[in-house]
Amino acid sequence: MTLEGKSLIGQQAVAGNSSAIHAVNPATGEQLDPAYAGGSAAEVDKAAQLAWDAFDAYRETSLEDRAVFLETVASEIEAIGDDLIQRAVAETGLPQARIEGERGRTCGQLRLFAKVVRAGEWLDVRVDPAMPDRQPMPRADLRQRHIALGPVAVFGASNFPLAFSVAGGDTASALAAGCPVIVKAHSAHPGTSELVGRAVQKAVAKCGLPEGVFSVLFGSGREVGAGLVADQRIKAVGFTGSRSGGTALMKIAQQRKEPIPVYAEMSSINPVFPLPAALKARGEAMAEGFVASLNMGAGQFCTNPGLVIAEKGEALDAFVAKAGEVLKGSASQTMLTPGIFDAYQQGVGRLSSHDKVREVARGQVGETPNQCQSGLFVTAAADFLADEALQEEVFGSTSLVIECADAAEVKQVAEHLEGQLTVTLQMDDADLDAARALLPTLERKAGRVLVNGWPTGVEVCHAMVHGGPYPATSDSRTTSVGSAAIFRFLRPVCYQAMPEGLLPEALKESNPLGLKRLDDGQRES
Repeated sequence: MTLEGKSLIGQQAVAGNSSAIHAVNPATGEQLDPAYAGGSAAEVDKAAQLAWDAFDAYRETSLEDRAVFLETVASEIEAIGDDLIQRAVAETGLPQARIEGERGRTCGQLRLFAKVVRAGEWLDVRVDPAMPDRQPMPRADLRQRHIALGPVAVFGASNFPLAFSVAGGDTASALAAGCPVIVKAHSAHPGTSELVGRAVQKAVAKCGLPEGVFSVLFGSGREVGAGLVADQRIKAVGFTGSRSGGTALMKIAQQRKEPIPVYAEMSSINPVFPLPAALKARGEAMAEGFVASLNMGAGQFCTNPGLVIAEKGEALDAFVAKAGEVLKGSASQTMLTPGIFDAYQQGVGRLSSHDKVREVARGQVGETPNQCQSGLFVTAAADFLADEALQEEVFGSTSLVIECADAAEVKQVAEHLEGQLTVTLQMDDADLDAARALLPTLERKAGRVLVNGWPTGVEVCHAMVHGGPYPATSDSRTTSVGSAAIFRFLRPVCYQAMPEGLLPEALKESNPLGLKRLDDGQRES
């Protein structure tokens, strides 16, 4: 497939007239063609109007038609074949196997949401029949369902060029809810974004849907991104990226005449708590698993274990020594962009120059551009508590070990933490009481609590929560991964005394969709 370097607005390919974007191969520094001229307010307006025009028709498509559309998107992405894999590898420096796996996850997400749509449980249908003879006051017939919020702006992520990008989880869940989507493509992988965007564009046409159901815009400045969030036709935002970027979008959204929700996944250091018995019994094996998780994808995962919190002593010393030994043998890996590499270098520099932080080990030095050299550092709990800067995320394979005097200080550090996507307990049976004492704090701090695992690797399923208190996300009540992600883009509507002929299919007395409904407080089987 020939790349054109154009935004995709509805069924059209539109050339921009703002500053051009070139992808850069981070492994070589090579600039990749074509150039992607950025969009402007005119492109934002055109895409938003098409999305708004498509909204009422698309949100009332049948469950089957919408499910088929999501499955068609998955099939069209797979049909791109090796061209997609090769372009994504060139734009990210990620290995081919990682990109192939991510393509599988992306298509799996789309097919999962197709099943969710067909099941219809997300409609959360509730029926309270009329009680005309009830005393002292009768009750009208009341029926509730969820409907789509409206057009959604989705911002592609740097670290997942497929699974959190053009047709990633935010897009899949918004389309499943019945919302048209306008994607602001990430400037690090525009070619990958165009290829996937064209696949979605084809699926829209094949399924006979209004063209405004989907668009992709390019732009390196703030005009496109800020313009989308400020546009009154946009009713929600999905974002994965930095804390500064997410909070900037939140501010724009709240300053609108009609404020809208921004579902932003931002900053998390994902603390690991090795408890005393487990640390003593299997500290060295634990250290190997920790370093493997830390180094996965050059540490460029939002669930990377950036903090280890434990009671000081011989067991922790042995863990740190083994982790340092393993980490010294870690090969360097290419980071996603020169900008991410520079930020990583600055973050490591802040730790290595801190007078209260000790460097344990660094990984191997790379010989090509933008290579991540892993790092492991140690500080005392009192010094960590005294300096909020030590909580700042270092996006890459570097972690900080916090030495605590006792269990009370471990809990004090836990209470001091910001919101997280994950927290991990490494524990044995003898640690049960210690874990029980920590658990209420950890539940308040994170969206996912793991035991004897590692946080990298997020299963796409019904029970997954990929969210957490600020700054992990902007709304701790939601998840960006798993089937519950659909609820971010829905709202309830109640229909009172509505004639049968006006009721939507999901609420009709005959229940033609065969949905499981809450009928007068009782769940139908």
